Amino acid sequence: MNDLALLLTPEGRALLDEVRDTAPADELAVATRLRRDHPAELVSAALGQARLRQRAAAKFGAADAGRMFFTPNGVEQSTRAGVAAHRAERFKHLGVASVADLCCGIGGDAIAFARAGIRVLAVDRDPVTAAVARANAEALGLGELVEVREADVTEVDTGGYDAVFVDPARRGGRGRIFDPEAYSPPLSWAIEAARRAPRAALKVAPGIPHEAVPADAEAEWISDGGDVKEAVVWFGTEPGLVRATLLPGPRTLLGKGLPDPEVRPVGRYLYEPDGAVIRAHLVAEVAEHLDGGLIDPTIAYVTADELRPTPYASAYEITDQLPFNVKRLKALLRERAVGTLTVKKRGSAVEPEELRRKVKPQGPNSATVFLTRVAGAPTMLIGAPATPPAATALP
Repeated sequence: MNDLALLLTPEGRALLDEVRDTAPADELAVATRLRRDHPAELVSAALGQARLRQRAAAKFGAADAGRMFFTPNGVEQSTRAGVAAHRAERFKHLGVASVADLCCGIGGDAIAFARAGIRVLAVDRDPVTAAVARANAEALGLGELVEVREADVTEVDTGGYDAVFVDPARRGGRGRIFDPEAYSPPLSWAIEAARRAPRAALKVAPGIPHEAVPADAEAEWISDGGDVKEAVVWFGTEPGLVRATLLPGPRTLLGKGLPDPEVRPVGRYLYEPDGAVIRAHLVAEVAEHLDGGLIDPTIAYVTADELRPTPYASAYEITDQLPFNVKRLKALLRERAVGTLTVKKRGSAVEPEELRRKVKPQGPNSATVFLTRVAGAPTMLIGAPATPPAATALP
């Protein structure tokens, strides 16, 4: 709290601007120089904040991160700006004009809600975190739309708000927490709070079991740039619906309740579904669009004979299918002068870096090898990315 108070002074803000681009290797020299004219505590706080802002740029963009304030946990646990904006737009589309943001952290989601024109009550019980959230709303010119309250979320009356958003803490002293009932607050409490509101969204880990999603809720898995970021349990939308959303875009695939695709021999093309599609158990929807099947009943690779466009899977043209054998792979790569080797695996215990060391790729060409199972047998599929023809993709 004292660090934040120092940084919010005119001297602190000026110092933050001065150390903005300090490289880690230069921190000691810069600190030594600045301590001649500024208190050591302020210099340390400014350099620490500059380091956090540099890390936060990947999530918030350089412009916002350069004006915001962060804590180490806040950088680590906050929602990526694009994901928060998507959620805010969904709330706005649902007619939400006010939201109680419970467990608001440093305010990443509150900022997105406010930018969508939604009035926000942002609540966090940690005094430093709440102060940082307040400072961030003010720094980005959103103070009139965001009220920050330091309180226990379980004691906050959310009755006057159109929606509730809960982002429970999913990290403890030993790292990530995988049991939803060990979240803080527990998922069961968040669900009951959500049911009392006209609309609600609960941010949860993407590994949440499908059976843990209440029957009266919708489940959405979100990826950003191909990386699965989170799952969201929605209330007040369409109970039982499952969706996968890919950002940027957004592109959203809705579940149809299809049975698992049939297993078939490897065709000319292999499709690797986006992680959000896999987490949402919507591989069957992609396979249906591609007129494809699975290479193995336990592996989420889709194979097909035609190349069709879809935003929900990456396509590869397969040239070789071989039983797993490092010597055969090494010989094939040498014969084709492959020096750039991309190794993907699903259903294989072999580590990509270990395989690269063993085959020692050399040459001007490139290839992709999939270490996987085909009809239960360890298999190597060799190919290259394929670009589908321009056409109407799966909506």
